[in-house]
Amino acid sequence: MLRRVHITEIELGMFIHKMEGSWFKHPFWNRRFLLTNPAHLELLLASDIETVIIDTDQGLDTRRLSERAEVGVQTQTQTQMQTGAAPVAAVVPPPRTVSRYQPKPPVRTLLRPSERQPGAVPPATIVQVREFGRARKVIGEANKVISQVFVQARLGKALNVADISNVVDEVYASVQRNLYAFNGLLRCQQDSEYVYRHSLSVSALMVALARQLKLGPVQMREAGMAGLLMDVGVGQMEVDLGAIGGDYRHLAPSLVQSHVLLGHAFLKAAGDIPPSVVDTCLRHHERLDGTGYPYGLGAEAIELLPRMGMVCDLYDNLVTGGDNRVGLDPAVALRHLAEMGDAIDQEVLRALVTTLGVYPIGAFVELASGRLAMVVAEDDGDTALPVVRAFWSLAQGRSIKAESIALSQCFGADSIVGAADLEGLDLPPLGQLRQRLIEATRRELAV
Repeated sequence: MLRRVHITEIELGMFIHKMEGSWFKHPFWNRRFLLTNPAHLELLLASDIETVIIDTDQGLDTRRLSERAEVGVQTQTQTQMQTGAAPVAAVVPPPRTVSRYQPKPPVRTLLRPSERQPGAVPPATIVQVREFGRARKVIGEANKVISQVFVQARLGKALNVADISNVVDEVYASVQRNLYAFNGLLRCQQDSEYVYRHSLSVSALMVALARQLKLGPVQMREAGMAGLLMDVGVGQMEVDLGAIGGDYRHLAPSLVQSHVLLGHAFLKAAGDIPPSVVDTCLRHHERLDGTGYPYGLGAEAIELLPRMGMVCDLYDNLVTGGDNRVGLDPAVALRHLAEMGDAIDQEVLRALVTTLGVYPIGAFVELASGRLAMVVAEDDGDTALPVVRAFWSLAQGRSIKAESIALSQCFGADSIVGAADLEGLDLPPLGQLRQRLIEATRRELAV
């Protein structure tokens, strides 16, 4: 049963079904959860939320709590009268509830470390690859919402902040479950329009980067929303994106640059968007050395969130290509950004490298064994030693049976020499190759 209660009535053991009011008035990502942590209760009481909806079928009811306390005191009093015992404060334990939102314990189907072969994929990687399946569902649903937002922008309709908050929540949840899987899967997908895929990818990058920079929960949420909305002005440009493959970068530079001003006006009109998100939309194409647009601002006028936005936006643009260019390998793209020097915040870039790994998922690498491989998962202990999938023999000059190799488990038997040179090789388009390799890995390890 759902019941509205005032914030002052909230107790531990209640199941929060909904927090009424603006999404930005509270610091919680999950809007439905069993309240068991005293620190979370303090945060809720200190927020600007006035009322919440509780689900009494999954947690305590205030009236049920009072009734239980009263019954407990009466029973204790009767016992004391019979035994002459001194009175003791009644303790009413919360009822045992099983929430469908609580994660199920993992089923152990993995080999013990002593049973694994050198180069075998470790358990953490299998869990990471399993997240690809969940991430795929999130990406599919999120793309629908993002496309609707762009349509709303084109039609001049107001932005529905609740829809956006749901997407950011799902992106955050996926990044929390596994830092690398969500964005790695996006790197290897080619089945949605560029502008939608780009928005979702930048949102995930911003959340992961905010986590790496140890920003607070509200700032992390705003970072994710900024990434999702920073290019919303593209939907207001008087162009047919379908005629250019959905990639607005193919338009004239003056028209491309107009999207930040259009998006800024659109988000301000929404009225419920945090100023930092609106500011990031306007300034993520500025550069710290004053060479950006629309105003040519310098470093002193650009806050942290727009600095993060410009780095994440640049990185995703480089790896997806555009303007008849093939996207750069992720590892090469990171080096390219490092060469931009003072134009971008290099400290933020270093945090992004730490976030993605030296060789991000989707990067093609050359191995010491004379094989070419693609990075399919990261190793939490050492991002310089990822899990790769070998697919090409340089000595034989042909494709070979694909094999997943955990370089951190090879004990030096194989290693990355550097970024792979795929020029002149008889390979399918790189987007298709990435998707094929990541899907094969997912099928192989999703045991």
